[in-house]
Amino acid sequence: MPMLRGTLDPLVLKTLSWSPMHAFEITNWIEERSDGRVQIDDAALLQSLHRLEGRRYLVGEWGVTENGRRAKYYRITAAGREFLRTEAARLVDHLDAVVSILSAKTTQSRA
Repeated sequence: MPMLRGTLDPLVLKTLSWSPMHAFEITNWIEERSDGRVQIDDAALLQSLHRLEGRRYLVGEWGVTENGRRAKYYRITAAGREFLRTEAARLVDHLDAVVSILSAKTTQSRA
């Protein structure tokens, strides 16, 4: 199933709220936590990282991975944490409403 519009940025920020990570680690973290149900497209992730960096919700610094490769490590900022709090609450409320609608039991059948 494709990712719902507007969910990638909060997922990236939630991931970075645990620790600084590079793009590959972010993808793995999300995919592992969702038991593979959420798949991240590389291009979409890079767009999200650039967008969030432009909004100053995260900052990136170049570093070296465990494998000795150069990678940009991202960490969430205070503004990013605030955005994550409000956006996560909004998304949870919206998804709760969708679940309520989809779980509704019909009281009569229509012919």
